Amino acid sequence: MFKKILIANRGEIACRIIRTCDQLGIPTVAVYSEADAQALFVRMAGERVAIGTSPAAESYLRIEAIIEACRQTGADAVHPGYGFLSERAAFAQALEAEGITFIGPPVAAIEAMGDKIESKRLARAAGVSTVQGTLEPIEDAEEALRIASEIGYPLMVKASAGGGGKGMRVVKEAAGLADGLERARSEARSSFGDDRVFIEKFITDPRHIEIQVLGDRHGTILHLGERECSIQRRHQKVIEEAPSPFLDEATRAAMGAQAISLARAVDYHSAGTVEFIVDGDRNFYFLEMNTRLQVEHPVTEMVYGVDLVEEMIKIAAGQKLKLRQQELVPQGWAVEARIYAEEPARGFLPSIGRLVRYEEPGLEGLRIDSGVVEGGEVSMFYDPMIAKIVGHGASRQSAIDLLRQALDMFVIDGPRHNVAFLSALLAHPRFAAGRLTTGFIAEEFGERFGSVELPADRLEKLAAVVVAMRLIEAARAVPAAPFMPPRVETAWVVEGAGAGLSVDAASLDGRHATMRVNESEISLVLDWRPGLRLARATFKEGTTLALQVRPVREGYVLRHAGAEMTLIVRTLRAANFLARTPAKERAEKAHQLKSPMPGLIIKVSVQAGQEIKVGEEILVLEAMKMENVLLAEEDGVVGEVLVQAAEVVSADQVLITFA
Repeated sequence: MFKKILIANRGEIACRIIRTCDQLGIPTVAVYSEADAQALFVRMAGERVAIGTSPAAESYLRIEAIIEACRQTGADAVHPGYGFLSERAAFAQALEAEGITFIGPPVAAIEAMGDKIESKRLARAAGVSTVQGTLEPIEDAEEALRIASEIGYPLMVKASAGGGGKGMRVVKEAAGLADGLERARSEARSSFGDDRVFIEKFITDPRHIEIQVLGDRHGTILHLGERECSIQRRHQKVIEEAPSPFLDEATRAAMGAQAISLARAVDYHSAGTVEFIVDGDRNFYFLEMNTRLQVEHPVTEMVYGVDLVEEMIKIAAGQKLKLRQQELVPQGWAVEARIYAEEPARGFLPSIGRLVRYEEPGLEGLRIDSGVVEGGEVSMFYDPMIAKIVGHGASRQSAIDLLRQALDMFVIDGPRHNVAFLSALLAHPRFAAGRLTTGFIAEEFGERFGSVELPADRLEKLAAVVVAMRLIEAARAVPAAPFMPPRVETAWVVEGAGAGLSVDAASLDGRHATMRVNESEISLVLDWRPGLRLARATFKEGTTLALQVRPVREGYVLRHAGAEMTLIVRTLRAANFLARTPAKERAEKAHQLKSPMPGLIIKVSVQAGQEIKVGEEILVLEAMKMENVLLAEEDGVVGEVLVQAAEVVSADQVLITFA
């Protein structure tokens, strides 16, 4: 095997490679940039070498710096992961010249498959189905118009050196061809330093399905079935699954055979992926070959029980594959969702910042690949992926259900993220039915996502949950005097999410609560206590709901099933009183922070005009020899600061106002 493996990558894939090397007993070296100095993968590696400043071009893309790190540490092999230098033939050649093993395919295969025009030419020669189109770069708009008239519209203009959706334009009619050609060329030039583009027929309502291949240096090449990757946004994959809900055995076998033929045509070894476009009649056409590990490889590993990273390392060390094609039979179903730091409500723009709170769910059958920890930073310099979360079950629906439950339990505070969007996507009836195309997200969700509206019966259950929370809090309250037990309220009003719900006869016995919400009798067992972020409610009929809880003034912010809502919980007496209170007086009170008790101001953490977010510290109040941190209960702007440090305040004194 190898004396030491250097990982020329970062984030979750670097962590994954390190774990596999640890299982094989191989020491590891992490290279890192300034931005990643405190990253999880750097802590996990046996050795670590700084290779440059934060921008990738000045660190992870510096071939000489990585080779120098190998010299310093004695690493005799490099695993490139995916992205960065993983498909750069010059990198593999430079390692080979130094006598360092590149854990990946041969240089000739990288070069051939890295050029979309050349790879398409090779695919046709190998008998692989290809889309009608050009095999030479387009010279000008006049030539493009001539070819387009031959193959017909719609068509796709694609960068020859492209990848990741860059340098691609769909053209629906002749009037848009010249602009599409120029936009694709410009993007390809800036992204890859190569502005060659070609044209091919655009398949209407396509599916994106890929075949995982694995070959050793002794002539054995296998395929490990397919991955359905049709759920994409702007050509970037969002949800992947294995197997595909669309393919039949005959199509799967034919696609696998053609993928192997292409791999054999370039003497391929290591892990690789042959990607196909599939139409509604299960006709499939070669798209490209990725000569590296794919982001979505975990779904294949889950259903085939094969560690692809381990196999890559063994193949690079010259070992023969012990796997046999007839033994590679998928077991169950796996669905992967990519959690990104982004803002779905603002067109999925990237979001950055510190992970103030990060808690991964722990459920049987669930796999999470991440490279972050609580307190870590999502940087502006790299891909904003936080984690990949994979549900594995006996059936497709069981895998989806597990993944949806896990998303409800995944706590991420700090940067904005797409967890609610993923939940909504997995719950969509069309997704559940397996009617997928690459246009699914654009057709069903458009360019932005805010929240989902929950059905009335689900809102009634959530109302019961928040009232049960109030009852638990009341049961834990210390009475003002031993002879004055806390008053037990049984009638409540829950407002929010566009609904006003009356709750009657609410009672609590331990964790078991019963009540009537509007006209529905609800009985549940609540696994929650004040201070916990996660709650699990099991209802009498057997349904279990997982939700996230964040307390705010007079209620809770809940996140569940793709919805985020604020539910205000008041006793019926308080609700009736407020109904008689003038609106102006209510608004003034809502924009004040009052002291919950007499005490001494230790620290004031905000100033007038400052923007604040939920959970941020406002001030520290000392009372009864204990320091109490008062936090913002909602986003807002500080109006007036009416107190200062060392000032003694009384109960209900107004401390801060909000604009």
